[in-house]
Amino acid sequence: MRTFLILQVMFIVLAAALSAKAARLKDICNIRGVRSNQLVGYGVVVGLNGTGDSKAEFTNNSMSRMLDRLGMKLTQKDIASKNVAAVVITAELPPFARAGNKLDVTVSSIGDASSLKGGTLIQTPLRAADQQTYAVAQGSLLVGFSATGVHETGARMPDGAMIERDLGGDFAARNMFRLTLHNPDFTTAARVAKKVDLELGGKYATALDAGTIDIISPPSYEGKGVDLLATIETLDVAPDTQAKVVVNEKTGTVVIGNGVKISKVAISHGDISLKVGGGGGEAGGKKTEGDKLIILDESASVGDIVKAINRLGVAPKDLITILQSIKAAGALQAELQIL
Repeated sequence: MRTFLILQVMFIVLAAALSAKAARLKDICNIRGVRSNQLVGYGVVVGLNGTGDSKAEFTNNSMSRMLDRLGMKLTQKDIASKNVAAVVITAELPPFARAGNKLDVTVSSIGDASSLKGGTLIQTPLRAADQQTYAVAQGSLLVGFSATGVHETGARMPDGAMIERDLGGDFAARNMFRLTLHNPDFTTAARVAKKVDLELGGKYATALDAGTIDIISPPSYEGKGVDLLATIETLDVAPDTQAKVVVNEKTGTVVIGNGVKISKVAISHGDISLKVGGGGGEAGGKKTEGDKLIILDESASVGDIVKAINRLGVAPKDLITILQSIKAAGALQAELQIL
């Protein structure tokens, strides 16, 4: 009796027929101007139990400046404490943020402090890429955890920052909106424009390129930008994708996208013989198997090959080698990506 190997190969079809892979427009694109922004700041954590920075001159300098703003005239030489640590604070500013709302922040040590446990962050402005201050952070730290246990040089502050200015402006009054596809594709962009026009009952959407669609507000939606986007973002659109095969050599995983085809080819690998096209198989990519002999019709897909090879107990590394050889021969009509 033939002993079959248990393979670690996974065969995954990412998409089937167009009717089965429709997605909401909000899931395949972004609206220009509706995105989060990164904030960063430099601050000082105090109240540490001797676990702060030891010889960081910039930490003592920061403490001197902070105390100076509070009315204490001290020089850097007058400060020598291991209860203080210099840190970097990061946060994500959501779209349409409003003054007074709170943000979660992450605090990370940049000196040689051994722990931030029990520390308190002193008021720190958080700036965006335009160097403008959008939030201020202050408060007690919660030491973080990692897969190996407590990670005491990093901490979190839930609701630790307060937003200081409004963002977004008068969004509802806009009369033009731009959509950008997550995965640019000419076919998908054209489908989005047609779907939007059909929903709005006129020519209001234009596909500028493979990843950009402009939408003009119809007269009935004038001053109602939120209502317009709420109508558009729930539309179902079938995104088109490039034929692709992704192979992870470390795990033996093979991911096969929709529409991947194999041209006529014959392969011999060890004691395995594979032939695609030229007759001998049944229609629809079905196979006949002998002593590690696989014969497939020319209409066979990569999925047919993977299934057939798996049934013969082929090791994952051999399957990956076969796929690479098919690509090198020009018979794999798809992009082959090796992870």
